Amino acid sequence: MNLPNKLTVSRFALTAAFLGAMFSRSPVNDTLALIFFCLAGITDFLDGRIARQRKLITNFGILMDPLADKIMTCSAFIALIERHVLTPPPVLHLGSFALSPKVHAWMVVIIVARELAITGLRLLAASKNVVLAAERYGKHKTISQMVAIIALLVMDASVEWWPWLKGALLPWGPWFVLVALWVTLLLTTTSGVLYLWRNRELYLRDV
Repeated sequence: MNLPNKLTVSRFALTAAFLGAMFSRSPVNDTLALIFFCLAGITDFLDGRIARQRKLITNFGILMDPLADKIMTCSAFIALIERHVLTPPPVLHLGSFALSPKVHAWMVVIIVARELAITGLRLLAASKNVVLAAERYGKHKTISQMVAIIALLVMDASVEWWPWLKGALLPWGPWFVLVALWVTLLLTTTSGVLYLWRNRELYLRDV
């Protein structure tokens, strides 16, 4: 197994460690969850970069790299639903509207449905001996999801940090999280629709 594929596989282990930190109770569990998720994000950046530079691109990497991304991000969003039920984030007021920078179940339904649809399309393509590589919009979607998750984790973990640092994040942190969540939803939906449309011949043949 080459180095990029090892990094891809390590992302599964880091995701498990992240979930363990999310669902445990300790004085620094949120900070540990943030660290594990950031490390997993770094492996996502490195495996693709190394594979391209050293020409180590394999069918295993093409299929497993996006799968590792999907498991990592979907697991994080699902875990954050429970976190925000137990500990609701602050409510933001925009005129007469009350907004909350938290992960709602309907948001995760959209994100997971998109990922399952694309994974199903990839499996269908593989059964026809066709390998579908990741597209630019898909990469932008993944980046936006990771930024949103990290922002959410920072907001949760800040209660474990020094008071002055927590105070520095309060004025702008929740607003950044709210914008990041909506950008993620927009890119997730757009990239999914475009991917399904551009590869429609794969599944329309069997209809």
